[in-house]
Amino acid sequence: MAERQQAGGGPLVEGYARILSDTCATGRRLSRDELAALRAQGERAAEAGAGLRALVRDHLTAAQEVRAQLTGAAADHLLIAVTQAVDAFAEGHERAQRLAIRKEEAARREFVDDLLHGRSDTGRLAERAERFGLLLSHAHAVAVAEGPEPYEDGSAVTRGIESALIARFGHRRILLTTKNGRLICVAPGDQGEFLRHFAKHAYAATEGGRVAIGRAHPGVGGVVQSYEEALNALEFAARMGLDGPVLHAADLLVYPVLARDRGAMADLVRTVLGPLQEARGGARPLVDTLMAYFDSGCVAAEAARRLSLSVRAMTYRLERIHRLTGADPSDPVDRYTLQTAVIGARLLDWPDQPL
Repeated sequence: MAERQQAGGGPLVEGYARILSDTCATGRRLSRDELAALRAQGERAAEAGAGLRALVRDHLTAAQEVRAQLTGAAADHLLIAVTQAVDAFAEGHERAQRLAIRKEEAARREFVDDLLHGRSDTGRLAERAERFGLLLSHAHAVAVAEGPEPYEDGSAVTRGIESALIARFGHRRILLTTKNGRLICVAPGDQGEFLRHFAKHAYAATEGGRVAIGRAHPGVGGVVQSYEEALNALEFAARMGLDGPVLHAADLLVYPVLARDRGAMADLVRTVLGPLQEARGGARPLVDTLMAYFDSGCVAAEAARRLSLSVRAMTYRLERIHRLTGADPSDPVDRYTLQTAVIGARLLDWPDQPL
């Protein structure tokens, strides 16, 4: 019988011909022990790295050799026995493959968690990273995408984005994964084009959403830093109502600086914008007016359009703000103070939330 050997020397289909001969001679079905033995052989074959197609071919070849020695009813029973035997062997092989995949997925998930949160020994983490295609001695940047629906490992959307990137750039030292419903791409710091292409496809695949790209930083800690920058960019964009599907952390550095001292920011908002609470209808309409005014480049007509107001009504609101706060939105110096206070109001969700 043609038998394929394990790396360690034991046959992967040992005893198969004997099982066929015995079952065909008696016309019985394979026993529970025989099926269990074949499943175990299938598991060992998978663990040894032997492909299932080649092994099935070996089983069929062995069955042909047994067939040459059979006659009458025994020969007629051979196909039934082969079907049972190969099915049990394939079941064991597939079970071992599934277990290996689950172990690989668990190891990958553990690595991703350690990588993005800076856990684990630095040297050990760098060694594990090479297994997943990353060289952490280089600088890396992280892009984080979030969409209307959570991203999931192995989903059609995630696979489609990965396929598009591979088709364009081939296999590079890139890590594509998911975490907390977001799609994450870790790429070498000099692969800016890759991250931009990732952002484009991540946005298109979900028909919306937003992608943030952190700055490139060296070393193991650089991945953590870039990842946190991307997450912060997404958070600030949501709180500030920023437009645009792709955000670059480097363009938003002013926001974490302003938010760093919450007490000082709250004092600024309270001092500069607090008087707007005296207006009829409260501070919210006038704060929205300032937001639209600054977002439109201080063009009153464009701000009026955004708020569905007439230009006359917009002008009146700006004058009202000037009277209440003492700061003129059209004056360059006052404008800076007002705009900084408006940024603080957005970050602190004022006036909806008390300071």
